[in-house]
Amino acid sequence: MTVVMEQATDRQASTADSPLGEEQLCLRELNAWYGESHVLHGVNMTVRRGELVTLLGRNGAGRSSTLRAIMNMVGRRSGEILIKGQDSMGLAPHRIAHLGVGFCPEERGIFASLSVEENLLLPPLVRSTGHDQSQSQSQGQGMSLDELYALFPNLHERRTSQGTRLSGGEQQMLALARILRTGADLLLLDEITEGLAPVINQKLAEVLMMLKARGMTIVLVEQNFRFAAPLADRHYLMEHGTILEEISAAELPARHEYLHKVLGV
Repeated sequence: MTVVMEQATDRQASTADSPLGEEQLCLRELNAWYGESHVLHGVNMTVRRGELVTLLGRNGAGRSSTLRAIMNMVGRRSGEILIKGQDSMGLAPHRIAHLGVGFCPEERGIFASLSVEENLLLPPLVRSTGHDQSQSQSQGQGMSLDELYALFPNLHERRTSQGTRLSGGEQQMLALARILRTGADLLLLDEITEGLAPVINQKLAEVLMMLKARGMTIVLVEQNFRFAAPLADRHYLMEHGTILEEISAAELPARHEYLHKVLGV
């Protein structure tokens, strides 16, 4: 853990002078229900362009529910959700995606009967807000197959394989690549390292930092704190469906013992 904290401090120092963009996501007093179960209680958080922000907490803290509430994939909601300045509370999930939001759920959602390449070709391209509609598809839209295969060489090797024949790590790579194919630039990623080998996690970490360097905005729900700590600009600590506090990367080393106690890491 000490090594992780040192990496986090180094990463913070190296990016301290990098300006962040305008707000890409803003939650204000967000409440959400599954049926009669009240799962989010006045969640407030803000994420700016180019940031990687994590939602930390134990299982059941409301982290995944927060991502699903942003995508309007829960029951009743109240409060306010602004995506790139636009109120999205009244939008259907597919309309939210067309604001440039890519959601990678914990279950990944790979089409098992389709090949890797068919999975990548299936999603529609979406144009994130802020791009002139007269621009070509290569400007402001998804990565090409060649770019994705360069990013994930394993997928190129398995491009004709069906989803059922992929390892867990390859399925996770495919799930992330499929989002990048759409052109989304605000990524909501739910437990992408769960059950994966350390070598796969290292590759995913490299990909996330590359995407961040390209100006993408990432909200990461992650139980593996060792994976998340060196990557993030800020951490929101959740418990019982609410935000307990916000912790910056610079503050992380001093909060090690506290987080160890709260998260059990």
